[in-house]
Amino acid sequence: MKFFVLVVIIFLFLNCFATAQTLIRDSCKTAAAKDPNLKYDFCVQSLEADPQSKSATSLTGLVLASTNNAASKTTNVKGIVETILKNKKYPPGTEPALRTCVKLYDDANNSLNKALMNVKSCDYRSASVHLSAALDDPGTCEDGFKEKHGISPVTNENKVLFQKILIPLSFTNML
Repeated sequence: MKFFVLVVIIFLFLNCFATAQTLIRDSCKTAAAKDPNLKYDFCVQSLEADPQSKSATSLTGLVLASTNNAASKTTNVKGIVETILKNKKYPPGTEPALRTCVKLYDDANNSLNKALMNVKSCDYRSASVHLSAALDDPGTCEDGFKEKHGISPVTNENKVLFQKILIPLSFTNML
């Protein structure tokens, strides 16, 4: 009898894991087909590496998890820029652009937090507006360096952040 219960528990666990993986892959596939900027492989890898995403049972759950993931990445990139500023390890003339980036990351986090509240209240239209606002911030940060003919020290991080924000935006547009 104990063996039977154990087999059933293992089966249910594996089934839940397979269901989450299918949800992630199917959602990323649909989103990437609708938005050419979204990279399917990045979407799948990003979500499969996130425990909250792996436990999601619906597209709404994936939106919440991926928005949290994007907010975490935004905080991480902001910390990198703050460290660069603190250590004064930046090319001449780029300090104003770096300071602007810090403000933009704060704006992005505020927008992501508003989007989370919107999704929780099933206001997907407002969530999409806030996610779109957050999506603009990494590019605006990069533009600040281009205007000064400087090189951004966080270009790669901003590319990743763009993708991390694009995932919940694309998913929200599917709800």
